[in-house]
Amino acid sequence: MIRRVRVRRRPAAAPLPGLDPVAARVLAARGCSAPPDYALASMLPPTLADLGSAAALLADAIEQGRRILVVGDFDADGATGTAVAVRGLQGLGAADVCWRMPDRIRHGYGLSVKLAEECLALEPHVLVTVDHGISSIEGVAKVREAGVRVVVTDHHLPGPTLPAADVIVNPNRPDDDFPSPHLAGCGVLFYVLIGLRAELRRRGRAADFRLDSLLDLVALGTVADLVRLDENNRRLVRQGLERIRRRQCCAGVAALLEVAGRNLAHVAASDLGFIAGPRLNAAGRLDDISIGIRCLLTDDPDEAMALAGELDRFNRDRQQLQSDMVETAQQLATELAAGIDGEPGGLCLYDPDWHPGVVGLVASRICEQLQRPVIAFAPAEPGASELKGSCRSPAGVHMRDLLAELDARQPGLVDRFGGHARAAGLSLESDRFADFRQAFDAHVARLTFPPDAVLSDGPLAASELTIETAEALSDAGPWGQGWDEPLFDGHFRVLERRVVGQDHLKMLLEPFDGGPALDAIAFRAGDWCHRDLPEPLHVTYRLEINRWRGRVTPQLNIQHWVEGEG
Repeated sequence: MIRRVRVRRRPAAAPLPGLDPVAARVLAARGCSAPPDYALASMLPPTLADLGSAAALLADAIEQGRRILVVGDFDADGATGTAVAVRGLQGLGAADVCWRMPDRIRHGYGLSVKLAEECLALEPHVLVTVDHGISSIEGVAKVREAGVRVVVTDHHLPGPTLPAADVIVNPNRPDDDFPSPHLAGCGVLFYVLIGLRAELRRRGRAADFRLDSLLDLVALGTVADLVRLDENNRRLVRQGLERIRRRQCCAGVAALLEVAGRNLAHVAASDLGFIAGPRLNAAGRLDDISIGIRCLLTDDPDEAMALAGELDRFNRDRQQLQSDMVETAQQLATELAAGIDGEPGGLCLYDPDWHPGVVGLVASRICEQLQRPVIAFAPAEPGASELKGSCRSPAGVHMRDLLAELDARQPGLVDRFGGHARAAGLSLESDRFADFRQAFDAHVARLTFPPDAVLSDGPLAASELTIETAEALSDAGPWGQGWDEPLFDGHFRVLERRVVGQDHLKMLLEPFDGGPALDAIAFRAGDWCHRDLPEPLHVTYRLEINRWRGRVTPQLNIQHWVEGEG
């Protein structure tokens, strides 16, 4: 869906020397005083709090031949982090490594008591959480009571009480001053392996496993989890992308991309976020994320492709389910807005037939459309009284902090909550839904929302709308959350337009100030095909390369219709 916005142009900055002129001014506008250094040798050193204790505990288990159980989360970050852990621990000499994943409906999020009981049946000596655990107070206690050592590796914001694990490695611990608190769960685990390798070498054990062989998985999980791409995360993603482009990636990552028709040689961060990541997530949303883990752990290309095909089918099912749920959510949002004078505050949407694994995508779509905080709820399981909510918020609203404030003001209204600034989750009983909706809306109504405006890198001259410029911008990446992909705006004449694929608008646009016409695509904007459009048409766009049937051409990927400049 393409929405109308106002545009604010980034302040001009002196372009960086030695780069393509457009890429140079784009990087300068993002605060770079020199070309980014994405060399692996420039990675931040492993100084996370208690990393040494985690490494020593795992090294002891390896030396003693003890069983290490890795327990991940049911999303792409948890899946890739689990694969990083299993591959890395085995590569560093662990003889007995197994893994376990929660079921979204049966276990819920994190190391629940039910999941902990099932994990204990595997008789581990050490249990390592990946991408969760910081809020699993009861589950960790259950495992510790049975005499199992627990290492929590997580990146989510901790609550007021920490689990009684043997070791907690989390860059967002209050006492951790690690310079990159934005590591994804897979990134935290990668750093734990760096510390473990150093500890094994200190003990005189051979530990020559190449940890950089895991960076394709780290890149995928980091991009898919939408963590901020600070310089260190961009370095990890860039290194992983380069491995994928050289086909030095695991068979599963290659299969996830190729099953969607992507050429590995031209893979970008956006392909990890919009192609590979959703296919992994689809299994965790609708069925069993273990299928994704098996895909990431196999070294057999044929098996990886078969599993990726299964994940692709899950993703198509998820897309259809999501489409139906979004349609219902739009109707609910319209009904709620109709009863409100002025702009809506926060929207709480609920349908008893919704699937709990897809409500986050529904909340994201409605939030994108309305630019308001949205929580979509579904029964935790069919017929259950417990509701699972997934929250999304526009820039400027810290969703996890908002839930914490609500919980402090009305204790007992929410059973559990957690998450990030832009995305969070919660659970509550269905008989509290009306009270929660009222409290949430009232709280959001007190917030101030800036006008719906986007930052633009300005216009491109007709001479800059080229393949060479698009390649230079791609090479200056990776781009993603918190390190916005270059976005330009300009005025064009619409020469042709038609609907292609699944409701996408294909256009031929001519720069209004002159220059050759270019192909343009606006995804999920087929309804604009027959509307009256102004001339000139003012849009924001990304400049990309379109490779189709042997032809390579520049293409504008239309992002917004522009109403004016902010």
